[in-house]
Amino acid sequence: MRRIDNKEIFSKHGIKNTKQRNVILDILKNTDSPITAEEIFIRSQDSNVNMNFSTVYRILNTFVLKDIAIKTSIGEDDKNLYELNMEEHSHYLICLSCKKMIKIGHCPLEEYESQIQRNTKFRIIGHKLEIHGYCPECIEEDMHENKN
Repeated sequence: MRRIDNKEIFSKHGIKNTKQRNVILDILKNTDSPITAEEIFIRSQDSNVNMNFSTVYRILNTFVLKDIAIKTSIGEDDKNLYELNMEEHSHYLICLSCKKMIKIGHCPLEEYESQIQRNTKFRIIGHKLEIHGYCPECIEEDMHENKN
């Protein structure tokens, strides 16, 4: 799959190509799970581009409005999380201990959703699936702590 460069993305979505937007888009491109605006701001500090938190937040809102990014809230703390819009939705396994999020590689609900629509005539426009539990690392750590 060809990786589209930032300039093409901004052009396609009709927004100006700026240094700040490039930094944030690169951060979103290089994360494998949704992250908070705060995390994006912290990562942006590693760049040569000066930006404050309100700039990060404004850019993220623009990205969401232009369908470049997806804003969601996952987990118990209901914080907004952002990820690049890959034109497909994702579901996650969420560790209750370390809060790690692991993307499920496919949507297990597509067939079920179609069946529900046929049976109820309800027009479904989306869904969200979160599975909560404990990741292998936290299970292992817990086992070691209980041995001692």
